[in-house]
Formats: sequence, C-alpha cells, structure tokens
Amino acid sequence: MKRFVCILALALSALPAWSAKKITVAELTDLLKTMHDQQKPDADVAAALKQVQLTELLSRDTMNSYTAYSPGPLTNEQVYVLEARSAVLPPPAADLPKTAAPDAAAQKAILDKASAYATKTWAQLPSLTATKTTLRFQDNVEATGSSSGLSGSAKEVATGSSFVNPYQFVHYINSTESLYSLDHGIEKLPEDKTKWGANRMIALQEPDPSLSTVLQDAQNGGTISWLRWEEINGKPAAVFAYQIPKKKSHLNTNVCCFPNVDQTGVARFSSAAIAGPTGGSGGASGNFQTNTEYSNHYKANGVPYHGELFVDPDTGIVVRLITQLELKQTDVVHQQDTRIDYAPAKVGDKDLVLPMKTVINTEVVPNGDSQSAGKFSTRCTLFTSEYKDFKLK
Repeated sequence: MKRFVCILALALSALPAWSAKKITVAELTDLLKTMHDQQKPDADVAAALKQVQLTELLSRDTMNSYTAYSPGPLTNEQVYVLEARSAVLPPPAADLPKTAAPDAAAQKAILDKASAYATKTWAQLPSLTATKTTLRFQDNVEATGSSSGLSGSAKEVATGSSFVNPYQFVHYINSTESLYSLDHGIEKLPEDKTKWGANRMIALQEPDPSLSTVLQDAQNGGTISWLRWEEINGKPAAVFAYQIPKKKSHLNTNVCCFPNVDQTGVARFSSAAIAGPTGGSGGASGNFQTNTEYSNHYKANGVPYHGELFVDPDTGIVVRLITQLELKQTDVVHQQDTRIDYAPAKVGDKDLVLPMKTVINTEVVPNGDSQSAGKFSTRCTLFTSEYKDFKLK
C-alpha cells in the first residue's frame, strides 16, 4: 500500500490541475498519512486533494479522523468538499453489514411500512419552522459581463486549458442562515429577491424533494429493487434503489438564473468599392453593445429521476433519501443530486423525525445557451445545509 501511495503522490504531482484522479477512501486515508509523515504544508496537501475524486462515500466519522493528519484549514476545507461530493455514493464494501438480503416477502413488508410512514406520518406532520444554515462551495467561473462592447469583456475559465487557475476548484464561497418552513412534510421556500446569476451564483427555486412524493412516484409508476443493507446512525437500514420515468414523475426543477443576451446599437456598413472614391477599405462602423440580463430560469416539470431509499426495517421510517435528476447534457443544467438525512428531534412535547442535513451537488453551464463568452464551460456548485431549533408554527 505504501508503494501505491508513493506512486499516487507522484501521479498527482504530474497531473494537470483539471484532471481528477479517482481513488477509494482507503487510498485517500493513506495519501493523507503519507503527506503528514512527509510534513507537507497545508497548501500542498490541499492542492493534492483538489485533484482527486472519491469513488466511495466518505463518512463523517472517517472525515473527522483525518484531523490527526491535517496540517491546516485549507486541507480541512477540501476534505469537507470530498465528503459532501461523495454524499450519494455507496460506502466502502468493508463498511457494509454482512447480513443476507431479506427475501421478497420481507422486502415487501419493509416497503409497506415505509409507504404507511410516508402517508400517515410524514405527510401529516404539523407546520414547522427551523433555522437553516447553508454552506456554498463552487468553482469560481466568472460571469458574463452585464454590458460589454464590440470585443466583449466577459471571461470564463475554460476547464482543460493550459492555464491553471486555483479558483477552478470547488472551494468555500459563503454561509447563509435562513428560515426553513415545512408544511405537512413539504418545504415552503421564502420570497427571494436576490439577483442570482449576475452575482456569479445560482439558486435552486424548487423545494427539496418531498419524501411522500418520491415514495408515491416509486410505487405508482416506477420500479423499486433491493440494493443492500447499510448502517445509518448505528442501526441497520434497508436500502432500496428506485427509478422513475418522465411520464410518472412529479419532481420539478427550477434553477435561477442564466443570461439573456441582447445585441443593441446602430451599425453602418460599407464596401471597399463604395468607399473607394473617399478612401478606406469598407466594413462596419457604429455603436455596438451587448446587454446581458440574468432573467432566464431553467425550468422542467416531471423530470425523470432515480435514487435510493434508506428505511428502518422495524418502523418503516425513512432515514435517508437520495434523488438524482436525469438531465440532458444539452440542457444548461447537467446535474442536480440531492441527499436528505432524517433524524429524531424534539419539537415542543412531540418527538418527530425531521430533516437534519441536506447535500446538493449541481453542475450548470453558467452562460446558458448564449455562448456569449465563446467557450463552453461548466460550473459546479455544492450546497450543504443543516437544520436546528425546530418549532411549531
């Protein structure tokens, strides 16, 4: 293993910054240990982590154990990014329970409990509020200029160029705190007047997937199949994979905002023949302007999707939900993967199971379909949210 880590470290040092090396959690652990033993500085370790991509789920416990090998905050940030970006992946095989899969009848019994929980408990939750703290991470692609002249002042960092910009990597942008509202198990979004897009950021303007909606879609028109056992919060959870076709989907997406580019100004054209008597070679002159407004939303209703349900086999309580929208690469939104973790919470005199953490991975084309910068580029944005102080409305 040490020999592999040395080879991996050499490979990372030789890789262009935009080429991600896919590694397992065990390989990540060994890489961090090796760089710690070599007393590599914080910036070097963080740079190495920016160039890897996990093929397995990095658990919170394993992530926390890395504090012993971390030389500083830059490394800590990139470890957190790796944990969040691996949120929808399966854990290492060694971490999975060895319990045999239940038979068909037992699987049906678990799903029946989950369905009853979704309709009789989750959908009947009282109206609640909570404090939602969201961290935003993204690779910092510059936005199209709001007004540019003939040559254009817009800039995009093109992934794959020979120019290596540290902001191409996903890194921490900001933290926001907002009021979270849940009404009968469905999130209610607050009014938002932020000028998204122009600030080089996107906003997701559809609520997080509703547990009852996903289960209803899966049972009424999709397919559900046994996947594995997994340990969640110290207890075994039955994991089922599901697939929802477009015709049976009730999941929507609304991403704000993409540029709407208008060409304005006056152009006067002349040819060399016409210009000959008075001199000049002909061509175009005038006042050319490119005006950009961030007013375009990417909206789609009934998006096909797939994902996983994590169910407590004894109670039918869903302890984790994963949804992955099946979007086209020709759309301006390429990816929207969501993981929601649920856990018990005390609300007044009630014991309820509520969202505790959400992770959303997205990939968009920040210039939309305008191609105004002359290059095709994508932007990855990662949102991690945690909830606290649930109260009855």
